[in-house]
Formats: sequence, structure tokens, C-alpha cells
Amino acid sequence: MANAAVKDMTTGSPIKLIFGFFVPMVFGLLFQQFYNMVDTIIVGNYLGVKALAAVGSTGSINFMIIGFCMGVCNGFAIPVAQKFGEKNFSELRRFAANGAWLSIGFAVVMTAAVCLSCRRILVWMNTPGDIIDGAYAYIFVIFLGIPATYLYNMVSGIIRSLGDSRTPLYFLVMSSLLNVALDLFTIVVLKMGVAGAAWATVVSQAVSGCACLAFMVKRYEILRMTREEAAPNGRIMRILCGIGIPMGLQYSITAVGSMVLQVAVNGLGSMSVAAMTAASKIGMFFCCPFDALGSTMATYAGQNIGARRLERLGEGMKAAVLMGVAYALLALGVLYCFGDQIALLFLDADEVQVLGQARQYLLTTAMFFIPLVLVNVVRFTIQGMGYSKRAVLAGVCEMAARAGVGFLLVPYLGYTAVCFASPCAWIAADLFLVPSYLMIMKRLWREQGASAEPVRERRGVRDSGMGIKAVFR
Repeated sequence: MANAAVKDMTTGSPIKLIFGFFVPMVFGLLFQQFYNMVDTIIVGNYLGVKALAAVGSTGSINFMIIGFCMGVCNGFAIPVAQKFGEKNFSELRRFAANGAWLSIGFAVVMTAAVCLSCRRILVWMNTPGDIIDGAYAYIFVIFLGIPATYLYNMVSGIIRSLGDSRTPLYFLVMSSLLNVALDLFTIVVLKMGVAGAAWATVVSQAVSGCACLAFMVKRYEILRMTREEAAPNGRIMRILCGIGIPMGLQYSITAVGSMVLQVAVNGLGSMSVAAMTAASKIGMFFCCPFDALGSTMATYAGQNIGARRLERLGEGMKAAVLMGVAYALLALGVLYCFGDQIALLFLDADEVQVLGQARQYLLTTAMFFIPLVLVNVVRFTIQGMGYSKRAVLAGVCEMAARAGVGFLLVPYLGYTAVCFASPCAWIAADLFLVPSYLMIMKRLWREQGASAEPVRERRGVRDSGMGIKAVFR
């Protein structure tokens, strides 16, 4: 029933499957970062510094709300991957349909609630008076587009859960190019100001989401459902909410820690803020492969847990960690040798102090990229296995570490403490995630019981935690 577009990740070489899924994900994330940068350049060049500041001032609230939407959709797609691995296609379609029903409900409620309260939130965040009107004009339109965010992320999440990471990439590229074109049209031609930039984002995502949906309906026979399969189902909705809501909260909780740290950095002065901003933009590019590796492992783990191929989870974990460590070392080398030149894309050569602080931030965080590998690989593997609440607790560990550095260390150690905030957060998350993975694997092997014994003998699996132990041996 499945067609050529889907990919079964329960058989074949784990490293080949993971790498093949990973590459399109990396290109998609890198392209998204690129068009976000172009979007910023257009606003700054055509509307001025205050308009740029207005848009930038909404970054944390934007990430908190839109990140929640994205996390929920990613969570809704995990049972689809599990049922695909189980080859239970009727149940797969029920999960996909009920994920769509929930996305519609979440989108309506969130759009109404957030749009009604967003000005009060901006006031609460002490948004400067000379940019608050522009910030409100921008973020209000962005939040009006919450349904478009749910549409694109829900559809692309389902497609990825079937093992196809290329199709979402194509529609992401289409959305990005359309966004840039609409930015120029709404800002330069229609003179709509910052609201024009927001409408460009919303319209491009809506068009991409609708096109992706039409393609999915036409291309994927496996998703063609009966009326009974498409009907709302309370049991399935409860399962989806149990996975999706914690994943959404994970994004929002992480945003809270970043907001606390940003407040601390603001107190160090504009030079430190500029250095961290430039370094963070560079860091986002270099961290895209870690994010892509995590999303890959969510699909890989979901399919294999559905197929009860527990031994393949450890094999995939080892392959993903080795890939991540190799890239982490390469990224550290590139940033050590060329970090100053890369920073000049965002900073003027005369700003010696800012360039020095940007380099310090980049190198400090890059030295801890290996703990970041584990954060993404282990956390998303746990999520793919269906234990998303554990991932939320890891997000709480990250938030507490970043907030602790912001509250306790930055006032005394200054900018050096800022540079260690993310590494501390990654290590804190790992200290929770690695034992959690071992306990989950032990439980799953125990539950599988006698039926797992032949698999252990055939595959040579010696213990329930083989995946992570094999990595650390």
C-alpha cells in the first residue's frame, strides 16, 4: 500500500538510513536560517533601525508561541511513525486524522488567546515605547498566522514520519523564496512597514502548507482514509495530547531560560548584547546539523519502536552520536580558524571589543558541541519512543541552568559567564537524559520479555541499555 516516497527505517543499515534522512533536513534548516537572515536585512535596509529593533524585540515571545506550535505538531507525528513501523496502516491514518482535528482546535484557541493578549505581553516585557507600536503591528500579524503554522508543520511532520525528509524540504524552499519576494513587494511596493514583513511570512507559510497538503493527499496512498478512520476519536486524541503537548512545552520552557539570560546580558551594555547577537546568529547556522540529527532520530526511533526492533535503537543511537561527534570536531576547527572572518558578516572590523567577545562566545560554546550532540540525539530518541514527558523535564534542566547562570553568575563574572550558559544547560540536560534513556530501554526489554529473547540471541544484544553503553565504551 505504501508508495515509493515513503521509507521504512526498520530494516537496512542504520547509519545509511539516518544519513539519508539527515541530509535533506540539514539543507532545509540551513536554508531557513539563510532566508531569516535575508528577511532581517530587508527590514533593516528599507525600514530603518527602529523597525529592525521592533521586529527583533518580539523574538523571544515569537519563539515561545510558535515554538510551542511546532513542538505540538512534531509530537502528533510520532505515533504516526510508530504505527508505520508497526505496519498498522489503519491506525496510522486514525492518528494522522485526529492530529489534524487537534491542530485545528489548538490553532483556533491559541490564535484568539494570543492575539487578544499580545500587546499586554509586550508591555510586560518592557518593550521600549518608541518601538512598541511597530512590535505590536508585527507580532499581531504573525500570531494571526498560527493556523498556517499548524498546517505546514502538521503536514510536514506526518510526511517525515513516513521516512520522507525530502518533500518537506522542497516546500520549505518554496516558502522561503516566496517569503523574500513578498517581503520586497509588501515593504518596498505597498509600503506596509513591519506589518508587511509579517504578512509575507504568514502568506508564504500558508501557501506552502496548502501546497504540501495537496501533494500529500495526492501522492501518499497510505494516507487515504475511510470516513470511519477520519472521524474524531477520544482515545487517540488523549494519546496525541500526551505526546504533543509536552513536546510543545519543551520549546516554550527553553525560551523562558533564554529570556532570563537575555535580561542578564542586557545589563552588561550594548557591546555585550551586540556580540552575543552576532555570535548567536553564527551559532544557529553551525547548530543546524545537531537539530537535523535530532529530528532524524525521532522518526527513526518512532518507526523502530513501533516495529519492536529494540536492538536497532542502540545501533541507530551509536551511528547518530558518531556522526554528531565528527561534525562537532569539524565545526570547532572551522570556528577556531575562521570565526573572526565569519563574524565580520555581521560586525564592522573597527568594533574590536565586540569582535573579541563574539569570538569568545563562539569558541566557548563550540568546545561543548559534543554534549549538545547527546542532548539532541538522546532527547529526540526518547521522544520518538513516546516518552515526551521525559524530554520536557530535560528542558526544565536546561532552563534552570541558563536562568541560574543569568541570575547568579553573570552579575559577578560578566560576559564570561554568558559564554558558559548554553554549555551548562546542555550538560544539565545530559545528566538527566542519559540515565532516562537507560531506564526506558531496560523497561522496554523487560516488557518485551520472552518475545524479545530470540531477538537478543540473534542480534547478540547483551543488555537492555546496549545503545548508550556501546556509545560510551
